Amino acid sequence: MTTDIPDLGDRIAALEAENRNLLLDSFTNADAWRLGSRIRDLALERGLGVAIDIWRGEQQLFHAALDGSSADNDSWLRRKAAVVRRYDAASLLVGYRFIAKGQDFNAQTQLPFQEYAAHGGAVPVRVRGVGLVGTAAVSGLAGTEDHALVVEALRELAGTGR
Repeated sequence: MTTDIPDLGDRIAALEAENRNLLLDSFTNADAWRLGSRIRDLALERGLGVAIDIWRGEQQLFHAALDGSSADNDSWLRRKAAVVRRYDAASLLVGYRFIAKGQDFNAQTQLPFQEYAAHGGAVPVRVRGVGLVGTAAVSGLAGTEDHALVVEALRELAGTGR
C-alpha cells in the first residue's frame, strides 16, 4: 500500500476538521432534495457524468444518474456510504487514515470490497446537537473530486459557503 500522497497528514487534519464542523441545523426530506438537486446542478454545469445519492438513515431521499454514469457508480455509492455509516466519517478520511498507516482498508478490516469502499465521495450528513443522520455521496470522478463536490453543496446548504 502506497503512502506517497503529498501532504497526507495535512489532508487528514483538514478532513477531520471538516468532519467535526460541517453541520446542518436540520435535515428534512426537502433539505435532502435541495442538496441532491444542488449537486446535480453543479455536475450538469461542469459536464460531470456522476451518480448521486442522498440518504437519511436507511431511507434514500434522492438519487440521480447523469449521462456518463453507469450501474457501477451506483455500486460505488452504496459501498462508500456503508463506510460512512460504519465509521461515522467521510469515506475519503477513512481511506486516508488506513493509507497513512500503510494498510489496505479491506485487507485490514476484513470487510468485503463488494460492500465497503473507503474511497472518496461519501460524506456524513450531520445535524447540530444530533450527530450523524444520513449520507450524501457522489461517484464518477476521482475520489477527491467526488468528495469535494459533495462538500461544496453541503456547505451551501449549511450556509457556510466555501
